[in-house]
Amino acid sequence: MKKSDQYLKIVEWSEEDQCYVGTCPGLMFGGIHGDDESEVYRELCQAVEEWVELYEKDGDPLPAATAGKEYSGKFVLRAGKELHKTLAIDAMRHDQSLNERCLQLLRETSADYGKKNQVH
Repeated sequence: MKKSDQYLKIVEWSEEDQCYVGTCPGLMFGGIHGDDESEVYRELCQAVEEWVELYEKDGDPLPAATAGKEYSGKFVLRAGKELHKTLAIDAMRHDQSLNERCLQLLRETSADYGKKNQVH
């Protein structure tokens, strides 16, 4: 496995830019743009390899891997008092726990994002 394989590479359509945008969060800033999804991915993979080489050349440690990462299914979110109150009341109105309601809202938002950006 190449070191560049440790990093998540994302190619998605950008309505704003009207082109495909390829990014590698956690490793490189900016992205690769183009009209051909496959070409953007190929160029992104090349750019990621070049970034890894730059880190090594400069003697800097590589950022933590982002590909194949395991998630616990749990995270802490600080929402602020007013948003917490609003969400808690909304959960009561829907006869749900706060956790259930937030999960439902996150799933709906995530599904909408996935459809809009063709994320699978």
